[in-house]
Amino acid sequence: MSDSDERGPSTRSVHDGEPRVRADRSIAAPVVHSSTFPFENTAELMSFMRGEQERPQEYGRYGNPTVAACEAKLAALEGGQAAVLTSSGMSAITTTLFAMLKAGAHVVFTSDVYRKTRHFALSVLQRYGVDVDIVPPSLDALRAAMRPSTKVVFTEAPTNPYGRLVDLEGLVALAKEHRAKTIIDATFATPLNMRPLEYGIDLVIHSTTKYLGGHNDLLGGVVVGKGPMLEAIREQHGTLGAVADPQTAFLTMRGIKTLGLRVSQQNKTALRLASMLEEHPAVAQVWYPMLESHPDHALARRYLRGGGGVLSFEVCGGLEAGSRLVDAVRIPKLAASLGGVESLIEQPPLMSFFELSPEQRAALGIKEGLIRMSVGIEDAQDLEADLRCALDGL
Repeated sequence: MSDSDERGPSTRSVHDGEPRVRADRSIAAPVVHSSTFPFENTAELMSFMRGEQERPQEYGRYGNPTVAACEAKLAALEGGQAAVLTSSGMSAITTTLFAMLKAGAHVVFTSDVYRKTRHFALSVLQRYGVDVDIVPPSLDALRAAMRPSTKVVFTEAPTNPYGRLVDLEGLVALAKEHRAKTIIDATFATPLNMRPLEYGIDLVIHSTTKYLGGHNDLLGGVVVGKGPMLEAIREQHGTLGAVADPQTAFLTMRGIKTLGLRVSQQNKTALRLASMLEEHPAVAQVWYPMLESHPDHALARRYLRGGGGVLSFEVCGGLEAGSRLVDAVRIPKLAASLGGVESLIEQPPLMSFFELSPEQRAALGIKEGLIRMSVGIEDAQDLEADLRCALDGL
């Protein structure tokens, strides 16, 4: 165990992946706004081209000092060897899968991955000759889907919107048996609540837009893992071009500094609200991993240090009752996304699946009365009173 692993979450958030003293003596990483980086002379250029010396920056699409500093911090926080910072969470997913798959390969996704991940799998990967299976998030379902051509198993942990988890160690054993790689979108968990690489997962992806940035003011993504795999992804990244800009990298690092404080409060507040909701007569069901009623509570206790800030619940009365609730609350804002300092609330049947019929939504497991709430850092008693008042009005 490294010194970093023995430190507390706030200490790690502030210091992981950063030199004690920077070359320019600044506390914060400098923001380097430059699209290209000069060579001193032709001899240095030729030495670089022949691979005789490592030069971190050549052209902005292939690297930037501020972006590199953010990548080092994210890799250390997640316990990986390297990281590639991208322009969005979806670009991290698409770039990674394009780097790892080719025509004839087979990939397995669990069913409640992010809807745009599922859309990419079905509308893009299949178009390029990749075979795709989407199965429930269980080892039995995953095992049944594996083929000799399976190259990747992709899941989320916890999943959106129901907070489901798979057995990480069982998943790793299954993938190794079939010589497949494992990828987990751990955006909901954050590196403080779960570090999948510790259990043998190959790659971890985050939408840095969410908890890592933490303030609903940037878009970004990252993939973290072992060096050799990341080099292939980095090469693909330079070709596809969905690069992060230095200002966003700086904001991401600044957001990470308070990650330990924010996630700690969000864990506690979300569990308090989930417990209250479970007792309210206007609520039919609550999904939060740290509740004993959650179907994957045993796995959550095994793998998660906290349940995170997202909770989902079904109100009695269906879609209309859900709309009345989100219009009645006064603190959470009606908006998509999650993980920021402001609490956000939405109806997945309307926000994410409006174009589908109720029957089609039901087939995907999306209930008409479903509400998803992302808990911010407001005082827990204020959020509880606001939610309770809105629920009483139903």
